[in-house]
Amino acid sequence: MRLNLPSFLRRRGLPKELLESKEAKIMHISDTPDNIYPFILNLIEKSRPEYIIHTGDLVDNIKLERKPELKERYAERVKELLDILENSGAEVYIVPGNEDSEEVLKKLVRKARIVKPGEVVKVDEVKLALAHDPSQLNPPKDVDFILYGHNFRNIKHGLNGLLNVNFILLGSKKVVRVKYPDGTNFERGYKLMRGL
Repeated sequence: MRLNLPSFLRRRGLPKELLESKEAKIMHISDTPDNIYPFILNLIEKSRPEYIIHTGDLVDNIKLERKPELKERYAERVKELLDILENSGAEVYIVPGNEDSEEVLKKLVRKARIVKPGEVVKVDEVKLALAHDPSQLNPPKDVDFILYGHNFRNIKHGLNGLLNVNFILLGSKKVVRVKYPDGTNFERGYKLMRGL
């Protein structure tokens, strides 16, 4: 049976094993500019994750750390993303990033769990250390995965949600990566990135 995928998912070559897997899965995203929210919604609809973990900067094109006067606009956009995540049927975890307002998140979150940077959570039998910035991590040795975002740095045993959408198949602990749409880094504010 051939799935009728949106063209951007066909071009991306959404992995067959992700679409056909019967295993419960985690979807990990980070540093999401608002122009990719339709991509996130379509990816959720196609992959049907049981868990979604966002490791911060929910509206990464609005830099609240430098422009706090944009808080109202940030709140409008973050509400749109929360509607997508919280209405997905998945259990949602959010680690606030440096460009997020915890005050706004606490006011708008209905079902998601807000997680402190560096916290370890257990999903099924898989232990995850979560942070926005990898420098916030000091995980115990027995964690299965380290999930983070914030910059292009890779750390040992870590999955960087800024580089890819990471799916963890919980039964096999296999990781399946999906690329973000072209132009995502530009929308994040990385105008001079080359070779990525």
